Amino acid sequence: MPMIELDGLTKRYGSTTAVDRLTFTVQPGVVTGFLGPNGAGKSTTMRMMLGLDRPTAGDVRIDGKHYRQLRDPLASIGALLEATSVHGGRTARNHLRVLAQSNGIPERRVPEVLDLVGLSSVANKRPKGFSLGMGQRLGIAAALLGDPKIVMFDEPVNGLDPEGIRWVRGLMKHLASEGKTVFVSSHLMSEMALTADHLIVIGRGRLLADTSMKEFIQQNSRSYVRLRSPEPERLRDALSGADIAVTPGADGTLEADDVEAARVGEVAAAQGVVLHELSPQQASLEEAFMRLTAESVEFHTHGAEPADVTADARKEL
Repeated sequence: MPMIELDGLTKRYGSTTAVDRLTFTVQPGVVTGFLGPNGAGKSTTMRMMLGLDRPTAGDVRIDGKHYRQLRDPLASIGALLEATSVHGGRTARNHLRVLAQSNGIPERRVPEVLDLVGLSSVANKRPKGFSLGMGQRLGIAAALLGDPKIVMFDEPVNGLDPEGIRWVRGLMKHLASEGKTVFVSSHLMSEMALTADHLIVIGRGRLLADTSMKEFIQQNSRSYVRLRSPEPERLRDALSGADIAVTPGADGTLEADDVEAARVGEVAAAQGVVLHELSPQQASLEEAFMRLTAESVEFHTHGAEPADVTADARKEL
């Protein structure tokens, strides 16, 4: 089975530890999201997966091998790390042709992936004139050129319009449904919530979570039932009698923790208490992420003005 396996992966730059003993496995058949605050070590981790950076310690294997041992790299793993790193003088078609020829990939794959990413009409244009979104599409085409068993994307929707974002979301889900291993890093929490099935979360180079999307939100956020009634005191008494604790919420509402909405409704109905609202509330992925990583954020802002940090400080390890 095609997998990405990390075992104690570590990377140090002098006295700075960018990646600290990461151990996890990216499984096939699901979209795995890779999350972490700026400076968490995501980019460094992905570069080590592709053999672009050498680990200080630990090991990372792609489909059971080190990247340098792969006989046909693009058939094993396709990656989008930096969409703008293309030869500006070559056309989009020729850029992909060169990659195909150098990796023993049939040239018929070039028009196939150009059509897949929606760039057939600009195949003979040079990427230096492309928008950021078009560059992303070309980078995705290159990643898929060898029909790899593993795909790895870093910020794949950067620069895309809503239609393009929806297309990338569908593409990643489709690749996972084919049994491929899909590993994607993104800062867009709302999009990740719609795309990822599993999450790997790191902070300051260390593993913080390796769990399903559902479990991650449940474990790192507060879920409760919001209630509104014209008889708040009667409602509070009824719920108290059923051992359901409530606390005051905003705008005259009540909030009940650790209880199913159906149970609350049954108690209110049994006591003849009118409800104007009975709604389960659960935090978003963004809220759960912020709660988990609060201690791992490298730079905090205070007040309305952005923190004054240097270019070096803003650079993500």
